[in-house]
Amino acid sequence: MAEPNGMGWIIVDALDTLMIMNLTKELKHAREWVSTSLNYDKDQDVNTFETTIRMLGGLLSAHYLQETLPGLKPDNANEEDLFLEKATDLADRLSGAYESPSGVPWASVILKSGEGKSSHADGGASSTAEATTLQLEMKYLAFLTGEVAYWEKAEKVMQVVDDNGAKDGLVPIFIYADKGTFRGDEIRLGSRGDSYYEYLIKQYLQTSKQEPIYLEMWDEALAGVKKHLLTYSKSQHFTVVAERPNGIDGRLHPKMDHLVCFLPGTIALAVTEGLPVSEARKLPTWSKQKEEDLVLARELTKTCIGMYRSTATGLAPEIAHFELSDPPQMYRHQILASKSDMPLSSTDAAPDASHPPEWTKDFIVKPADAHNLQRPETVESLFYLWRITGDDIYREWGWDMFENFVKHTIVHNGGGGFTSVNDVTVVPPPSRDNMESFWLAETLKYFYLLFSPNDLLPLDGIVLNTEAHVFPRFDASRKRFRTGWKRLERDAKGEVVRGGKKKEEGEKKGDGEVKHQIPDRDATTS
Repeated sequence: MAEPNGMGWIIVDALDTLMIMNLTKELKHAREWVSTSLNYDKDQDVNTFETTIRMLGGLLSAHYLQETLPGLKPDNANEEDLFLEKATDLADRLSGAYESPSGVPWASVILKSGEGKSSHADGGASSTAEATTLQLEMKYLAFLTGEVAYWEKAEKVMQVVDDNGAKDGLVPIFIYADKGTFRGDEIRLGSRGDSYYEYLIKQYLQTSKQEPIYLEMWDEALAGVKKHLLTYSKSQHFTVVAERPNGIDGRLHPKMDHLVCFLPGTIALAVTEGLPVSEARKLPTWSKQKEEDLVLARELTKTCIGMYRSTATGLAPEIAHFELSDPPQMYRHQILASKSDMPLSSTDAAPDASHPPEWTKDFIVKPADAHNLQRPETVESLFYLWRITGDDIYREWGWDMFENFVKHTIVHNGGGGFTSVNDVTVVPPPSRDNMESFWLAETLKYFYLLFSPNDLLPLDGIVLNTEAHVFPRFDASRKRFRTGWKRLERDAKGEVVRGGKKKEEGEKKGDGEVKHQIPDRDATTS
């Protein structure tokens, strides 16, 4: 099931998938392995982000679900806290990553010693997305244990990042852990940028809307995306989230990672806060802006589905490129709907080499980007859009995607399983002989939830981390936690007022803790 000295990445990452699917035999086997073999006392350098979202997130989700879903509590009462105990041990070892001069975590950490390490690439800078996609996990652990240190470490990162004063809420994709300043100006919502934005709205929801600072940051960032990144393909007007490699004022690059397909689902979640739209529209907080944002989520989902429907396999490439008008048509100037007549089934849409459907020409797949790693982002958004709108189209698209994954990525020899593929533009696609743990932790979980009853993990009562691990929303005030920082003063253009008055920072305390004043970023700390 795992290497003798391995960390069991796939096992831990898939624990909550086993629970949700009620695979009790496999779950018992996995729980036994965690109890007897999972050991983090290793002289091993691990990525701070990946270990947090997959391992720590997987353990915390398993702890929550075994108490929430029926029939999952262990037979042995002594093992009721097994997952929480393992999570706490792991978090304590990861805590050394946050011991940088700025509070921004080092890219990796040695588990045995807790020593943080800077990145071996990118000039030693950490990925901005990685540094800011640890908060849901650490704050939930703080709530479970009452330990304020986990909370402080997580939110300090957000303060340091925000103090940089990124224009229009769009952050460069690298940040130095030692200095707490950005490296370069590159803006994108794909790799190294994506989950920063995802965790803004999810932090707001996780603590039951008690931290409006994160809603403010989300609203600012989404407005920045609309202003600087949203454009349209030249022919069929697919909505595209482009990149700005040289910063906000630089050229627009019409490249869209599959990773960006988290965005439509996250926008829909932000619009209704997890409620069905039929209920959200009855609330006094409903607005024309929310209606417009939901339309945007639908259009972006259509673009993501187009990445699948435009290839011979019906599977999306890792990256799609688009031809834009010159100058580009921007969302901020005019809101357009796609003109494509994309059919429900990819069987009907499969490109004919001699006469491809007109709309498929908008999607450009370069050879270096033609692989598919079985990523979850599109089905993730289908899940959110289905739960929120109830529109059957999202289940139709999802089922078609699932059939294509089974058809083209299943392994028939050597014991079975599934694999990533090298080229989605040819049938059959050559396999890569590799399966990422997120195939089990995320992609298959989202497919399962897409076709499950809506009362299984109701969206208005949970948040899913970026690895699809399930955490409850909670009342932070029960543990006397609250936001320990405030944003720097901004001028009318949204620019940080350098040297201006810094807003007073709050206090918070955990169970058994004295009140703790969060120190200024530049203060000397021991």
